[in-house]
Amino acid sequence: MTKPEIEFTPVEKTDFTLCSGHVPELTERILATDPETGTATRILRFAPNTDTTPNGVQVHDFWEEVYILEGEMTDLRLGQTFSAGQYACRPPGMAHGPWTSGPQGCLTFEVRYR
Repeated sequence: MTKPEIEFTPVEKTDFTLCSGHVPELTERILATDPETGTATRILRFAPNTDTTPNGVQVHDFWEEVYILEGEMTDLRLGQTFSAGQYACRPPGMAHGPWTSGPQGCLTFEVRYR
């Protein structure tokens, strides 16, 4: 199975849903996914003043590329804040987070693949 074929469509037609974990202020808009492999493209939304500490440090077995569209987030483990226009490419096994967002929240565009 692969991601579906999708022609240009307004992303607003796809609702935000709760992310897995323990942080209800963290939601995602899944734009395309391959449920068999976990490959996905999504928009991740941190509500204002979100704290993902309950989810702990994240480490996964897939590649993740992240571009910050709006707002900012702080990696509590690194003590660094990242903002709109910044990009990350995380290989499998790279630790990141937990995160907090500022008073404006944060919106990212992400691609995950194996």
